Amino acid sequence: MSDSTKQIIRHLHGISTMQEIAEKAGLMPNIRAVQAWQCKRLLTSHQHMYQQKRFKPAVEFFINELYGPNDFSQRDQDIARIIPKMSRFLPESALQSLASALHLNTLSFELDFDLAKELVGTEVNRDTYATAYVNCNNHATRQQQIDYIRTLGTDLADVVKMKGISSLLFISRKPAKVAGVLALHEFLEKGFKSFKNIGNVNDFITPVINKEHQIMQQLINPNLPNPLPDV
Repeated sequence: MSDSTKQIIRHLHGISTMQEIAEKAGLMPNIRAVQAWQCKRLLTSHQHMYQQKRFKPAVEFFINELYGPNDFSQRDQDIARIIPKMSRFLPESALQSLASALHLNTLSFELDFDLAKELVGTEVNRDTYATAYVNCNNHATRQQQIDYIRTLGTDLADVVKMKGISSLLFISRKPAKVAGVLALHEFLEKGFKSFKNIGNVNDFITPVINKEHQIMQQLINPNLPNPLPDV
């Protein structure tokens, strides 16, 4: 079993465990509220990127597939069920991009979980979010989340350069549906399409990372105004 496959299994186990804890604690509604607000915030903060045709699919992929309040349990079940077989024929770069996506997804859920605990019984807005963000005191993990945006972006950029990957995704759609792993296939397909025509990935990743890092630094500095938009 490759290192990427082991990482995939570890991340799936991690997020499944956190989701079970959140369900038992009654925190899932709060987590979904945090995620929904964050999606609006991200779209507002990166509106200049979203308005560019070249970058719009990538913005939507990150927001909808990795940060959004969607239920990804079916996709994760698909991955857990088929990954032993997938690892035999998928190239390592494809497996690594999936591992990076799941790592970012798991890391984001962990951070959302912490925020949700701080925001119990409170409406999520720019002020309550900023206070909860500081109270969580997990700046190192926040920095890791931002760093992994670059990792995933680079991994996806490598995958789209692979010869024949577009054809492979196209011809495997029907077999994936028959095999009951359509949710997984759609995730991979969206990731591929979002980066297919992006060109130099750093033109997208660097401005996003710089903006997110700037927001983080302003949030943790009590002498600076709240940088979050009113969404």
